Amino acid sequence: MKRVFVSSFIALTFVFMSLVGAQAANVKIGFVYIMSGPFSTYGEFAKQGAELAIQEINAAGGINGNKVEGFFEDSTGKADVALRAIRKLVYQDNVDLLVGLDSSGVANTIVPSIEQMKVPLIITHAATPDVTGSLCNKYTFRISLNMAQNVKAAALLANETGAKKWTTVGPDYSFGHQSWEYFEKYLKEYNPSAEFMPKDDVAFPPTKTTDFSAYITKIMSSKPDGVFISLWGGNLIDFVRQASDMGFFKGSYQVLFSLGGATEVLSALGDKMPEGLWVGTRYWFLANDSPLNKKFVADYFKKYGVYPSYNAHGAYSAVYAYKAAAEKAKTTDKMAIVNALEGLKIEIPTGEIEFRKEDHQAITDGHWGKTAAMPGYPHRILNPIKIFRGKDVTPPVSETGCVMK
Repeated sequence: MKRVFVSSFIALTFVFMSLVGAQAANVKIGFVYIMSGPFSTYGEFAKQGAELAIQEINAAGGINGNKVEGFFEDSTGKADVALRAIRKLVYQDNVDLLVGLDSSGVANTIVPSIEQMKVPLIITHAATPDVTGSLCNKYTFRISLNMAQNVKAAALLANETGAKKWTTVGPDYSFGHQSWEYFEKYLKEYNPSAEFMPKDDVAFPPTKTTDFSAYITKIMSSKPDGVFISLWGGNLIDFVRQASDMGFFKGSYQVLFSLGGATEVLSALGDKMPEGLWVGTRYWFLANDSPLNKKFVADYFKKYGVYPSYNAHGAYSAVYAYKAAAEKAKTTDKMAIVNALEGLKIEIPTGEIEFRKEDHQAITDGHWGKTAAMPGYPHRILNPIKIFRGKDVTPPVSETGCVMK
């Protein structure tokens, strides 16, 4: 009996240790997005994209045979909260990869700490050029279009409109101010005679603003030829509703929304979004006829009942980029993943991208289009669509300020 007990104990211990070992081998991915407050829709879409990718990958056998787990944290859009969330994911949850970040201000604060933590980070939303520029480091990558890329496309489009005198409305932090600086820089290159309103005539409302009437009146009174708007999320939704009521969109000036093509914004506005406005987005679900994109859109719609936004696309694609890097490296060792991501080319729903080795910025296409009503869609779509190729709108590394250690 004693021998039987010992043998059974050993067998059970072996089974238990095997199960623990299998669990320990799981690939852990930590996601940090805005999950509460006026910008929370962005985080909700990103979580959906991430969950869809994890579900698909696990159904197909995982990453190098290991199951993938997702851990989600709310940054609330604040740098200190985001940093605590990332530290929890790294030091308590022991994640193999970090994904996310919405705000440029948050990203600029977080990225210097990533190098100390030595965990790869794939940014999917924050557009600040600094994280793949002056703040670049070995562990930080970005899979989405950055500000310089998107605004360069906007400047090309603005030049085509023929508008000469431009003003702006943007959030009063680094994203809004840098967007305007890049717009001036690039449009001036394409059209040296372009004019830009002085500081007193442009508008940078704080992100806590809910009443934009004073800013709308200010812009309309300045009588511009074109208005470049970099508001996003709840700010952009409030602005469009109030601007429509005030007759802003009946003016004779051209209007460009750098992030107006976000599905989150279009869904919230429905038929309240005016038609015929140029809007930009980092991914548009109808812009690519590839089998991969069609499958992604169909599967996403089937699971969630809505069309994927660029936030959903970014999180979804980041998980697959990690999978490709891990399979290339044949390991999930963090430094091996970093080395495998550098220069990695991968097809994602928006098309083929490449993580530039020198600064870890993805060379990816930008999408712009005019808002239009289309039967069968619950919100405005982009028609026509204008695609700006990544190689045409990505500044050379020499202009980014990145010095990779």
